[in-house]
Amino acid sequence: MKKFSLVSLLVALSFATVLPAVAQTSSAPAGDSPAAAELSRLPWEYGPFFQGGKGVGNRSDYTLLSAGFRLGKVITDQHLGSIFRGQFEYAGEILPYWQAFTPPPHEQLITYTYNGFTYSYTAPYGGGTFTGASITPIILRWDFVPHGRFAPWFQGAGGLIYTTHKFPPDQLVPQGAPGGTSVWNFSPQGGIGLQYFLSDHRSLMLSANAIHISSASLGDRNPGVNASVQFQIGYTWWSKRD
Repeated sequence: MKKFSLVSLLVALSFATVLPAVAQTSSAPAGDSPAAAELSRLPWEYGPFFQGGKGVGNRSDYTLLSAGFRLGKVITDQHLGSIFRGQFEYAGEILPYWQAFTPPPHEQLITYTYNGFTYSYTAPYGGGTFTGASITPIILRWDFVPHGRFAPWFQGAGGLIYTTHKFPPDQLVPQGAPGGTSVWNFSPQGGIGLQYFLSDHRSLMLSANAIHISSASLGDRNPGVNASVQFQIGYTWWSKRD
């Protein structure tokens, strides 16, 4: 609970940072659809963000937290029809701060079957707090037709995570012996979100992302984090008119 409280506190602080801007701009005059006017210019967008969430299934006792900076470019005019009409955007993220809070090191019961017989033993497992950095160089986003101040979207993305110790924690092995996971992991992901425009060139970003973490067998073992749900809040600047 202490770990999840840390995530909640940082998200609350990020809200505290951007809410004054909301208050300052909510009374300012704006067109009928500032979001549509902004995206029609095929602009650049950039800004900082916080992200936090939990693992799912057998990783539900994992808490993940990160922070970074985003850069994107709306590339196309609107295409497709009906509810799918929208624009394509390419973006990337750099996360110099990345942390995972996992259960502390412990003894874990291992059970296996061999020649019809079941055997069990206890083995030491790693754990604790893991620190690293991440980069998501491929973000393919579809920006749906904006409505008023809202610009909804969905995206698919792929990234890379580096941690100072092998992640996720697994059965410990003697120094120099084969086994263990990897300090490098890949992070394929998908998500939905929206931009809420505070003014002509500024918006608040909110999103929910499903993120998978796997080393692709770069280590001797690859238990991975099959799924985590992470929420992101950020502040976005949009490039001004030429």
